[in-house]
Amino acid sequence: MRKERVLPYGRQWIDEEDIKAVVEVLKSDFITQGPKIREFEEKIAKFVGAKYAVVFNSGTSALHAAYFAFGLSSEDEFITSPITFAATANAGLYLRAKPVFCDIERDTGNVNVKLIEEKITSHTKLIVPVHYAGHPCDMEKIKEIADKYGLFVVEDACHALGAEYKGSKIGSCKYSDATVFSFHPVKHITTGEGGVVATNRKDIYEKLLMFRNHGITKDEKKFLNQKEGDWYYEMHFLGFNYRMTDIQAALGISQLKKLDKFVKRRREIARIYNKAFKDNPYFDTPVEKDYAYHSYHLYSIRLKNEYKNRKKEVFQLLRRKGIGVQVHYIPVYLHPYYQQLGYREGECLLSEDFYRKEISLPLYPAMTEEDVDYTIKAVFEVFEEVAK
Repeated sequence: MRKERVLPYGRQWIDEEDIKAVVEVLKSDFITQGPKIREFEEKIAKFVGAKYAVVFNSGTSALHAAYFAFGLSSEDEFITSPITFAATANAGLYLRAKPVFCDIERDTGNVNVKLIEEKITSHTKLIVPVHYAGHPCDMEKIKEIADKYGLFVVEDACHALGAEYKGSKIGSCKYSDATVFSFHPVKHITTGEGGVVATNRKDIYEKLLMFRNHGITKDEKKFLNQKEGDWYYEMHFLGFNYRMTDIQAALGISQLKKLDKFVKRRREIARIYNKAFKDNPYFDTPVEKDYAYHSYHLYSIRLKNEYKNRKKEVFQLLRRKGIGVQVHYIPVYLHPYYQQLGYREGECLLSEDFYRKEISLPLYPAMTEEDVDYTIKAVFEVFEEVAK
């Protein structure tokens, strides 16, 4: 049995409405720095329940901007999870701050809240919880720790648009100072590449706007020198060109209309998988804790101990059957660049064990029932073969 085409672990859903929205912008007067940016920001803020949202050209630049806005710099440390894409930690390195990795929970892959306090030093400025796979971290407890030590909380919610924690949308910033989302094609909605920072703080909002535009302001109330004419603007700090285009924003606005449907379909597929894989002898399935509404960016299985040394074989056999599995993630500190910085294997044992066991199965809204059934069948065939 071999699938004629590969089912990727994630994929965008673009329809005629999306295409029309983009074409309309291409025919308009503004294809960048125009009205669609503000419209998209307002709609995103409303959806997540935050006062402000600032869009960027990637989730990585959004993380960089958020860290900068809270003053992260050299001599500072920030605590995060090693089970994440490298960008979560890299964005702090851009500011010459030090990532401090905290181990995870076995079942969710999220940072273990019980271990955070022992990582805090006099240099700690931020806690950056990562909502792995779309399952929210225990944010109320994280906020309590942050308040106790006077720290900021920036949620890396690049996996978690549409997720909820204790009835509040991730992004509302009820238990944090800011939240970052990604609009990469494998995420819940896409702008091609793109990201956003949501916050309830006006001062942070204003810094974010300037950071994405070279550190420049055109607001005369903020001018440090005398305005010389209507052309005048000032650069107050070293920012970047992290702007999103109106073309991307138009796609994002159109995609956002379908977000609830997308999340619902992801949860439906997860339920089908959970039912099919219940009590199987080969791997554990994702959990959903009572405080969480999982948005299932990933369907992450964890091989049982007797099969974790067969991961490479399982991975290759699934790929041969056209199941485009992936692994999320190699612990960040195991990458050669981080090893050169002095990080070493053994720093977060549960994270390393999670990596040795984790495989992500295909899960995206455009999957058909046939695709889902085929994936389930292929998974069982591969494990039965490996178990012989």
